[in-house]
Amino acid sequence: DPLWYSVGARIIRAIGTDGVRFHPQLSAFQWAACRMGWSLADIDLLTVHGRAIAQVIPNVQPGARMILLARDRTTPGDLAALLVERGFSSSRMVALAHLGGPLEERFEGVAESWRNEVPDFHVVAVECRLDAGRSWLPRMAGLPDEAFEHDGRMTKREVRAITLAKLAPRRDAMLWDIGCGCGSVSIEWMRAAPETRAIGLEPRADRRVIAARNALALGTPKLELLDARAPDGLDGLPRPDAVFVGGGLSVETIGHALDALSPHGRLVVNAVTLESEAILLDMHGRHGGELVRLAVSRAKPVGGLHGWQPMMPITQWSIERS
Repeated sequence: DPLWYSVGARIIRAIGTDGVRFHPQLSAFQWAACRMGWSLADIDLLTVHGRAIAQVIPNVQPGARMILLARDRTTPGDLAALLVERGFSSSRMVALAHLGGPLEERFEGVAESWRNEVPDFHVVAVECRLDAGRSWLPRMAGLPDEAFEHDGRMTKREVRAITLAKLAPRRDAMLWDIGCGCGSVSIEWMRAAPETRAIGLEPRADRRVIAARNALALGTPKLELLDARAPDGLDGLPRPDAVFVGGGLSVETIGHALDALSPHGRLVVNAVTLESEAILLDMHGRHGGELVRLAVSRAKPVGGLHGWQPMMPITQWSIERS
C-alpha cells in the first residue's frame, strides 16, 4: 500500500494528486494481522524503517498489540532489549518474514529470551505484557516527576498535566516550548498524539543535554532543541499550533508568540515570580483569555505523622487565537 508508511505521501506532496494513480495491494500489516488472527482496528501499526526504535516507547502499554515494519534483521533484537528495559520482558514477539511468498517464515518467542535470526525483510508483531512488580508510563499527560532527569527546575507533574490540557495536543501539531528546561512539556506533548512535533528553546547547554536524554528515554527522539532565547530565537521557526512559555517571559515574547500562532492555536504561559505575574495580568487585561492560580500541596512526613507541603503557586494565562 503506497500510502501507508511508503512513498505515496511524498509523491503527492511533490506533484499533487491529479497526476497520480495508485494501485494498492495487500499490505504487510494486513498479511501480518491475518497470520496473527488480530483485528487491525485493535492494534498499533508502526514503522521503525529509517526511524529510531525509541519511537515505539509511548505505545508500549500493558495489553497493547503492535505490528512494526522492521528496519533490518537487527530490529527484533533491539525491540526485545527495549521491552526488557521497560519492564515488559515477558511480551510475546513474532517475526513474520517474506509474507505471502514462497519463502514465508515465522519466528516466535518472548522478549527476555529472544535469540532468533531473521531475514532483513520482515515485520514484527508484539503483544505487550507487563512484568509483575513493574510500573509503566501512560500516554496521558502528567507523568511522575521521577520519569524525567532534571536539575530541580521543571514544570511539576500536577501543573504539567493542566498545562498540557490547555495546550491540547493533536495529530501533526507543532509546539514551541520556550525555556524548555528538561523538556518535560515538549515530551509529554509529543507522546500525547501521533506525529506531533516540538521545538524547544533552551539557552543552557546542560539542560539541552538533559532534555535530549529524556526525549530518547521517553520515546520522542525527534524533539528539536535549539540554543536560543526568545524572542530573537523565534524568527524563522515553523509556524506553531501551540506555544508554551515556561521561562524567559517578556512582553516581546508573548507578542511574538501571539502573532505567530496558527488559527485556533493556543498560548499557555506559566509564571512563578511577582514580576512575571504582573506581565500576565497586563496581557489578560489587553487580550482576554483565561487567568488562573494553581496551588498544589503534597503530603510529606512530619515526624511520625504527615502534613501538607505547599509548592510555589503558579499563575497561568492561556488564550486561543481566533
